[in-house]
Amino acid sequence: MKIFIYVLIALASGLIIYNFTFLDLENVMAGESATALIGILAASCVVVLMVILLMSRAISEKAGE
Repeated sequence: MKIFIYVLIALASGLIIYNFTFLDLENVMAGESATALIGILAASCVVVLMVILLMSRAISEKAGE
């Protein structure tokens, strides 16, 4: 499970980088740039959730559950 979580974090990070290439900082809310911004936000949420999951699993292992 730990490897799967790291793979998801790596894929989400790759998507953040890929979507950042489509982002137009001059006009963020238009066309492809808006779609890229949504993709960046969604992938960022995945990274945050997976890090929280890793931390909670580490805490539960230390607690002996």
